[in-house]
Amino acid sequence: MGSKTFLRIKDGTSLPGQLRGGVVAIGNFDGVHRGHQAVLERALEEAQRRTMPSLVLTFEPHPRSVFRPDHPVDRVTPAALKADIVRFMGFDAVVEQDFTRQFASRSAEDFVSGILVGQLGICHAVTGFDFHFGKDRQGDPAYLMAAGKKNGFGVTLVDAFRDEGAEVVSSSRIRDLLSRGAVAEAAGLLGYRYTVEATVTGGQQLGRTLGFPTANMALPPQTGLRHGIYAVRLRRQDGTLHDGVASFGRRPTVDPDGAPLLETFVFDFADDLYGETCRVSIFGFLRGERKFPSLDALVVQMKRDEAEARALLAGVQPLSAIDRHTAFDRD
Repeated sequence: MGSKTFLRIKDGTSLPGQLRGGVVAIGNFDGVHRGHQAVLERALEEAQRRTMPSLVLTFEPHPRSVFRPDHPVDRVTPAALKADIVRFMGFDAVVEQDFTRQFASRSAEDFVSGILVGQLGICHAVTGFDFHFGKDRQGDPAYLMAAGKKNGFGVTLVDAFRDEGAEVVSSSRIRDLLSRGAVAEAAGLLGYRYTVEATVTGGQQLGRTLGFPTANMALPPQTGLRHGIYAVRLRRQDGTLHDGVASFGRRPTVDPDGAPLLETFVFDFADDLYGETCRVSIFGFLRGERKFPSLDALVVQMKRDEAEARALLAGVQPLSAIDRHTAFDRD
């Protein structure tokens, strides 16, 4: 997986000629969860069978955030991480179609003729059974199949993917689990550990004073992850991986009115991470946020959190090849 050249394209008009005529998986794919992976793997199989390029057509920003800018979607995977997973799975390119109100006003027919046929020249489309597109969601799976016959491309619809409890795997289910701190259950639906990405910023350096220096990352305001303490792994831009314990929330003991931050204490680590964009994979929820009566009491608890996180991380195993890629050493 993931060894060939991969392109991340912002507009289908800039698609290189050698990638036209490919098999295209279409969808938002927020989370790239096990249900999405079923669609994506089907597209890869189709591309391999036809010996044609494999592409993913997705939309940025998430359409719901465009229609409801006052309530932006809590993204399970930021665009860069989504692209990285798609690359690792073996696709040739991802086209991140700029989604605006103007784009949303295009008819289903225009989407097919302008994007799928005109820009991408697809030979086959693979999508979920409930995919809708075009103005007012005019285009449905039946429309897409009829359009394929008219324009000379095939269509594969992939049924809903159900977990071991026969429930449909969805991004909304995963968001709900994360909001309750149920990160292990969320990982079971994702097929890999929930991972966030942000730039490390400077803080008050109180953690350094207490003997627990942290890498501080401001996540998007709509992030719904439960506030609390987590066992994590941090991956640097150079690919190196480091275990740690992280607090996500408002720091009730020292700064109860501050904006939520992800503060990661990286074990056995002394380098400067300021300004570096890092990823943090979350393995386990340790406890909720608490206000302590003193800094000394906070330090005692932080030492317990460190010990618990070290123990938890010592026994973890990858859930999948994607999990190994995102949250484990890449041997």
